Amino acid sequence: MRVLVTGGSGRLGRSVVQVLAERGHEVVSVDAAEGSAAVREHVIDCADPGALASVIAAERPEAVVALAAIAVPFSAPEAVILRQNVALVSALLEATMRDGGVRTVIAASSPTVLGYGAPHGWLPERLPLDEEEPRRPWNAYALSKLVVEEAMRSAGRSVGDRMRFVSFRPCYVIAPEEWRGAPTQQGHTVAERLADPDLSAPALFNYVDARDAAAFLDLAVQAGPELPQGDTFFVGAADALATRPLAELLPRYVPGTEELAAGLTGTAPAFSFAKAERVLGWRPQRSWRTELADSEQGDVQQGTEGAA
Repeated sequence: MRVLVTGGSGRLGRSVVQVLAERGHEVVSVDAAEGSAAVREHVIDCADPGALASVIAAERPEAVVALAAIAVPFSAPEAVILRQNVALVSALLEATMRDGGVRTVIAASSPTVLGYGAPHGWLPERLPLDEEEPRRPWNAYALSKLVVEEAMRSAGRSVGDRMRFVSFRPCYVIAPEEWRGAPTQQGHTVAERLADPDLSAPALFNYVDARDAAAFLDLAVQAGPELPQGDTFFVGAADALATRPLAELLPRYVPGTEELAAGLTGTAPAFSFAKAERVLGWRPQRSWRTELADSEQGDVQQGTEGAA
């Protein structure tokens, strides 16, 4: 299948482009910067609907995976994040719905739409968190991702069965080089995030290997017309980014979750991927326990012992 990936040069995009190509798709990367020389690339402003529509018209993809966005909360002024990310999804809809060949559009949302970390308190309805949890964004980044999800639903209602529009919520993305010590998107290494729970607590200790998220997208692209119209999926690891059970950690950082978190024993994560498994047969294959380099495993163990 020919798949066009916007944001193909980014932290998640690089793995998506590589994995989709390895699995036999003809991949076209579109981004504001160059990325992989292994696939065809177009360097454009993905927020420009005319430029994006021209690329789509020239490439004739059957599926579009939309990853282009400001990907880190508070990494720019709030007004800039909201304006840029909304412009990107607007251009995406205009370009894909104008073209007659695109059959599937899959756009990246974020778990932050749920509103955890709100400065005046947040309490979930259940744990682990799933797609039924109310969405309560409190910052521009989370709000822009809520717009993505609603845009996919709106587009789906407008086209019927002619196309499929869905969104997915990748947890805290860890790229392959970050297992080997490169900084994560918040500037810390994975080992540092594991050794100091304060660093991962704002994201409720969620994460996903970029290659696992790419494998989800491969399955979603293949499913195409069988995808539930306008739906969204959590995509996360099968364990938490923590060396201690979340039943112990979460109540420290989210007051009032003692009973809700009681079942998160052992390595259980705060986010459920059950829907992705049920609908698409997707399961994450990678864990920090298997992917983290041996040298960093020692650092994590030392940090854990020091905190005990």
